[in-house]
Amino acid sequence: MCGIAGFCNHIGDWKSDIEKMKFHMKDRGPDANGTWISDDGKVVFGHQRLSIMDLSESGAQPMVSHSGRFVICYNGEIYNAPEVKTKLLAEKKVDSFRGTCDTEILLESFESYGVEETLKMCKGMFAIALYDKKEKTLCLMRDRVGEKPLYYGFVRDMFVFASDIGCFTEIKGFNNAVNTQVLDIYFENGYIPAPYTIYKDIYKLEPGKVLTICAPYDYFDPVEAGKGGFSKYGYEIKTYWSMMHAAKKGQDNPFKGSFNEASAELERLLKESIKGQMVADVPVGAFLSAGIDSSTIVSLMQSIDSGKVKTFTIGMTEKGYNEADYAAEIAKHLGTEHTELIITEKDAKSVIPKIPKMFGEPFADSSQIPTYLVSSMTRDHVTVSLSGDGGDELFCGYTSYESISRIWGKMGKVPHSIRNLASKALLAGPASKKDIIRIKSTLLAAKTPADLHRIELNTDPLTDRIALDTSRILYRPHQIPRNFMKEVNHEVMLLDMMMYHPDDILVKVDRTAMAVSLESRVPMLDRDVVEFAWSLPIEYLRDEKVGKKVLRDVLYRYVPKEMMDRPKKGFSIPIEKWLHEKELEQWAESLIDRDKIKKQGYLNPDVVWRIWDDYKHRDMWRIQIWYILMFQAWLEEINNKKA
Repeated sequence: MCGIAGFCNHIGDWKSDIEKMKFHMKDRGPDANGTWISDDGKVVFGHQRLSIMDLSESGAQPMVSHSGRFVICYNGEIYNAPEVKTKLLAEKKVDSFRGTCDTEILLESFESYGVEETLKMCKGMFAIALYDKKEKTLCLMRDRVGEKPLYYGFVRDMFVFASDIGCFTEIKGFNNAVNTQVLDIYFENGYIPAPYTIYKDIYKLEPGKVLTICAPYDYFDPVEAGKGGFSKYGYEIKTYWSMMHAAKKGQDNPFKGSFNEASAELERLLKESIKGQMVADVPVGAFLSAGIDSSTIVSLMQSIDSGKVKTFTIGMTEKGYNEADYAAEIAKHLGTEHTELIITEKDAKSVIPKIPKMFGEPFADSSQIPTYLVSSMTRDHVTVSLSGDGGDELFCGYTSYESISRIWGKMGKVPHSIRNLASKALLAGPASKKDIIRIKSTLLAAKTPADLHRIELNTDPLTDRIALDTSRILYRPHQIPRNFMKEVNHEVMLLDMMMYHPDDILVKVDRTAMAVSLESRVPMLDRDVVEFAWSLPIEYLRDEKVGKKVLRDVLYRYVPKEMMDRPKKGFSIPIEKWLHEKELEQWAESLIDRDKIKKQGYLNPDVVWRIWDDYKHRDMWRIQIWYILMFQAWLEEINNKKA
């Protein structure tokens, strides 16, 4: 795991800027670093290395291909690199390799087979910058599901890219304005979905995409580039793999076998994924909660490993938030080498000041705090940790999926045109003063199950917006066409896999783990597992209110059913309780000081303080207040940096 950064057409002291960019992300790669500049001085790559495979100098980056034509700067792991290497040697594309790292294999594959063919071949997580000296072309690539981050854009008219959005703030003269048009989306979700970021002219490369840009690397519009076709200005964004396409293909070609056969095939695919992801030249372990997903991953790891798998859990002294005892029971049953840490309220609160720098832009999933703490504890023992993320979204685990299916089963029978008119009439009438009426009226206007899911998650009874700028970006990502999927649950799962999972869950896992130099791997996001999951009929996934049926069936082969059938507490902290206590209450009120908010000019102080007052006295807006505080904490961080 590593951090990458670079730029084109730099003006000024390029050495100083690239060194500061690298230093900013040193936690992503504390073991070594390197820099490369093209002969014409137009393109610069910087790399910070966390050594996982081939710890020698032969794995150092940036790396130049054997022919000298291509240069790579890469963050990630290619789990089927040995197979690609065998193919290269068998077809005599390469005579021999200098080392054993996947970087060299990936680089030679790009030269031998091209970008598109290599990406289709490779299974893994990655963010890649590849420069072709001959064509003077720079390609940026991101993995299929979005495990590894890759930001790009323009600073002072030069093209820039990095693993960490905060790297751009290190460039001398950085002055990109806050993109106020994304604030409404942020305050709806608690994160900013790709391709947007908090800054104007800075974007996230979306999962499964390749951005190609040619000299002279001039400014371009990424939305236009995303429409495909090589522009006369020398850029394009192409899709090499699509979650929508994978979901549609799976539903159009459903798995034909029995439930037991589906369970057996899922077990086989997960084992294959885990085998590849357990390979490393450094110690490997796994996160273990008391949940279905992580328990399944650990069970399969232990069935593969001849020794004891190292597992890690955190618990809390706070009653109702502690699953450590259950996790320890599962670990004992499986025979893992288990480590647990019971964290205190003080431990959790100590993380809060680190959040703005850790994420680089506003991000408000409060489980970021326990995720950081379990990553920090795990890093004391191993360098790589496998997690169970993805199980809920791929195997219909969230309880909200059942409610959406039930609600749409009634609403969907009424034509949208009629429901839309009813929604407008209710919102215009006196009854709309009641929160519940406004919420239900808004839900009535949903066009599709995915639209209903989006509205249900984001419905805000506030009549006034938190952000002062109420203009919105014109291009809304992750739109699912009407009747795209045959089944309601699959449609809402698809929306989550396109937006919530890559832009919230995977961001949280990557940033918190990388903050302590821990590589996190996610076996359920293996290409073959994902594509197989989409082929499963809903009756293999959900039985009324019980989700993840087929995944549970795999787990019950290793862990007794009665050991797992317990109420799930979730990986969370009582942040809403702590904000009522003096210490954090004072911190919160300092961030939302009326004069400060007015001077900043982004939020409506009257709305913010109405929310805060409702929160303090009526225990309302638990989610929204954390969104506001994380935005204000981020804003204070960047303002202090400028000072």
